[in-house]
Amino acid sequence: MIQVQRIVLPQQLAELAAEQTEAITRVALDERYKLARELWSHSTNRRKLVTPLRQLLRRMAQGNRCCMYCCSDLSTDVDHFEPVAENPLRTFDWLNHLLACTECNSKKNDKWELFEDGEPKLIDPTREDPFEHLYLSLTSGQYEGLTEKGIFTRETCGLNRDDLPEARCMARDIVTVCASDWLHAWHSGNERRMTIAVRTIREQPFADVSQFMLRQAMFPQAHKAFDFECGMETLEYLRHPQLRGALLA
Repeated sequence: MIQVQRIVLPQQLAELAAEQTEAITRVALDERYKLARELWSHSTNRRKLVTPLRQLLRRMAQGNRCCMYCCSDLSTDVDHFEPVAENPLRTFDWLNHLLACTECNSKKNDKWELFEDGEPKLIDPTREDPFEHLYLSLTSGQYEGLTEKGIFTRETCGLNRDDLPEARCMARDIVTVCASDWLHAWHSGNERRMTIAVRTIREQPFADVSQFMLRQAMFPQAHKAFDFECGMETLEYLRHPQLRGALLA
């Protein structure tokens, strides 16, 4: 899971969304959920509103349309962070929309809990830094919860389900190989190879892995996080100022 910068919703889409929300407010409380689902699924709204929203979320997503929960690639679902069943009035709220893979969207479903102060227990990657709540083991590829919010998010979205940990380890190894290739290209002045290496790291699935590695590389106890095969070599690669600059640009 990785922090995402939300972009501003174009005025035309904002007006269309507001019209749908207004329609929901006009019906009785016990009818709002049903109407919200109908409006969200309506063919005209799908074409004029939902599809453009999905395209905007894809632009926001890290890597190659990474799911904003598990970070797998080619995600297609517009997820309602606060479920429609919980709050129908947020069905068309742009601040309530995230890009999700089908598995995360299905597993999360209508699960929703709040702390006593009203703060959601689920991490919103557009409002907060997930790495303050979750720690990614570069050895196992599994997420560990650092806080109650991190634990709730990990379990609700199934962040360690099936082959996700193995896939994150593969993403880790790709970072190692590409960073090594970048360094060789840098020494030889091969800018094309340098560009390819950076693009491969930045656009591969599980963008959270490379971002976590870059973050951990500058900590005093970084060697503990990089306790995997070729980890110490990778750590030195990711401390190279030019490579860091290219990857974080």
